[in-house]
Amino acid sequence: MTRSTLLLLIGAAVAAASGQLLFKIGAQNRTHALEFVNLPIGLGLLVYGTGAVLWILALSKEKLIVAYAFAALTFALVYVGGIWLLGESLSARGAMGLALVLGGLYLLAT
Repeated sequence: MTRSTLLLLIGAAVAAASGQLLFKIGAQNRTHALEFVNLPIGLGLLVYGTGAVLWILALSKEKLIVAYAFAALTFALVYVGGIWLLGESLSARGAMGLALVLGGLYLLAT
């Protein structure tokens, strides 16, 4: 994998995770449809869309089975972001699962 492809995949994962966190922030404590039209959700759509473009560019350069492992990085980033930004709790099982996901990503990507 080239450095540029790796950067595209990491950028796509960071953008997707950031978009998901913004979606959560924008959706928190909302119940009516119009309440979901807000700045965090709008920014989330923009960032998530940017991640999709980066993902497509990466797919044009890398095998799907290699690139798709980076979807796991998105999961890990959302998990960590939920803890740091949203105050969600980290359990021992969650930490172990996160370590396993990251270890698996390392094994698949190298």
